[in-house]
Amino acid sequence: MPLILFNKPFQVMCQFSPHPSRDTLAQYLRIPNIYPAGRLDADSEGLLLLTDDGRLQHDISHPAHKQPKTYLAQVEGVPDVQALTRLRNPLDLGDFTTQACQVRQIEAPDWLWPRNPPIRERSNTPTSWLAITLSEGKNRQVRRMTAAVGLPTLRLVRIAIGPFSLETYPLLPGEWQEVSPTAVSLT
Repeated sequence: MPLILFNKPFQVMCQFSPHPSRDTLAQYLRIPNIYPAGRLDADSEGLLLLTDDGRLQHDISHPAHKQPKTYLAQVEGVPDVQALTRLRNPLDLGDFTTQACQVRQIEAPDWLWPRNPPIRERSNTPTSWLAITLSEGKNRQVRRMTAAVGLPTLRLVRIAIGPFSLETYPLLPGEWQEVSPTAVSLT
């Protein structure tokens, strides 16, 4: 019962079946019968957990187990106190209201790999980095949250799920490592 940590590159689809125009997990992982425990959209990068154990897959990705997920978001603009407070508190996104989460502004991470292709930058618009930790994970949630407070996401990298972090397991995009599934605490 392997548990695989994989650093999903930008524009890779979180599926093993062929895609007409993009790479998929099959181009990087040739391990039979594993499946992602959760997803990242094609425009997002970073940590993905995969396993061949259906129960473990469900337990990692199900919101009832509240596995915290940490994202680094490079946003357009500079957040003020009000924007950070709105992001931390439940935020109405129209079709759902987010749960409270942890958000802090950080310096650009010096350990983070460059994105290929690079993000678009405008010389007259500054960018900032946010570290966002949440225990839910609805479709495009972080991007929708930052947009709702006037800080569109330019780059989104998931760096941690539960006890697993790309700071502890420094994998470059496309690299993977097998770890013990007993490290996952599902309390």
